[in-house]
Amino acid sequence: MKLLNKVEISKRLRKLISNPVIMNVAIVSIATMLIKIVAFYKETLVASTFGLSLLLDTFLIAVLIPAFIQNVFIGALRNIFIPNYIAELGSTNQKEEFQSLILLMVTGIMFFFTILTYFVSDLLVEIVFPNKDFEYYELVRSQLHIVLPSLFFMGYSSVIGGLLEIESKFMVSTLSGIFPAISTIIALIYFNDYLGDQVLATGFLMGNIFAFIYFIFIGYRYRLISLKWPRLNENSRTMLKQLPPKVISGFLTGVNPFVDQFFAGQLAIGSIAALNYGLKIPAFVLGILLSSVGSVLLPHFSKLVNKNIASGFKYLFKSIKVLFISTFGLTIILMVFSEPIISLLFERNSFTSEDTKVVSAIQMIILAYVPFSLCGIIIVKFLTSINKNSFMAYISVISFALNIFLNYILVKNFDLYGLALSTTFVRITVSSIYFIYTYRLFKKLY
Repeated sequence: MKLLNKVEISKRLRKLISNPVIMNVAIVSIATMLIKIVAFYKETLVASTFGLSLLLDTFLIAVLIPAFIQNVFIGALRNIFIPNYIAELGSTNQKEEFQSLILLMVTGIMFFFTILTYFVSDLLVEIVFPNKDFEYYELVRSQLHIVLPSLFFMGYSSVIGGLLEIESKFMVSTLSGIFPAISTIIALIYFNDYLGDQVLATGFLMGNIFAFIYFIFIGYRYRLISLKWPRLNENSRTMLKQLPPKVISGFLTGVNPFVDQFFAGQLAIGSIAALNYGLKIPAFVLGILLSSVGSVLLPHFSKLVNKNIASGFKYLFKSIKVLFISTFGLTIILMVFSEPIISLLFERNSFTSEDTKVVSAIQMIILAYVPFSLCGIIIVKFLTSINKNSFMAYISVISFALNIFLNYILVKNFDLYGLALSTTFVRITVSSIYFIYTYRLFKKLY
């Protein structure tokens, strides 16, 4: 019996190893873990240098604008590009024209928003964060002008990264995430005195430049980049039709951090930084899982639904069941040890024990949404692969309105902790709606 058990175990292990999806998830998980460790060292260095300070608050605001544009517009374009590009490879195979079209769209989007941000950012910051002194606005402005060119590098890198994921080159695509962390660490250690208030912004820009150079090198090495004069066909038209609802969905979802920071900006100096640190561990857990699972599953879903959509649905439900159960246990452990974790990672120099208490409480609240948010994002990727972006646009309207309403109510009663409570409730609600919709869609179709 023991021998049979060993044989059975051996067979199951070989089956797991031979499964390309599981192997890709494992590979990306390891790479992401290493990157996150470097990124966390960067965060501890930033925390010990600046604490919950004015400079860190203003840097986070400056980075929020290009990150918002990248996540909303280029993120939307990349997410609809992957499934439709896979469909293109399986039909007319005009990949050169398709790639040229997507790069042309990225260039236009980045150029438009760079110019727009340059001229309206001062007014926007004063509206969103009113009644601040001159130093506050000047720090945001000076740092924003440094990080703004990152938009182009992030946009092109995102497209090449998508091509790598379509070709199952997940490892080399994931490794690009280490450059912003390393460049910031180098800037803080060696150039802090020279760069002064611009040290974080400069590290951010240089990291994105190095990541772009890396992607260009890798893209040409694997011969993934091939361009011709762009031409529209059925697949590219489908992609363009899906872009408006995806952008609307991404815009209303991506604007929620602005809403949170607006409310945090009305509180004491350091509130934005405290909220940011409270998000670090949840973002760390979600980042690893989404980089490993999410990046692998979108192209996998797209390939599955092109062959048999029922198989795609079944694979989705199986995936989210495993993910929810596994991450639920992990988040409970992290919530129990929230304060020791924050103390160990950040409490030194300018980051005090009082800061630890505030941040750990925020972290405990936010951790509650991690299992729900992870499954919700995986469902979003599946819905994107079957071009159900219109529904997600409707839900993003609900999410946006609910977030504003809850922030207004909860901040009055619970101060900064109310922002965390609002975010958690909205994430759980929206993820639950996505699951119910997808399950009903499956039952309706089959």
